[in-house]
Amino acid sequence: MTTNTHTRTTNTIKIAEEARDELRTALTAVGIKLPTLSLDAVSVTGDIARPLVTLGRCTPEVARRLAAVLRTCST
Repeated sequence: MTTNTHTRTTNTIKIAEEARDELRTALTAVGIKLPTLSLDAVSVTGDIARPLVTLGRCTPEVARRLAAVLRTCST
């Protein structure tokens, strides 16, 4: 991996981590916790990372609370 590619990959992962953290903070503010909110390990590997945020597994109750919060934002 070249230095430029490595730098781009590092920056891309950092941006994804920041997005994950922003989402975690916003969810916490409305009382929702997704226990496995993280970056998808497979998507950050390879020559050029294309990181994805894994929203995580949650109980049906948490899924319904999340849906309710989203509905209030869409009206």
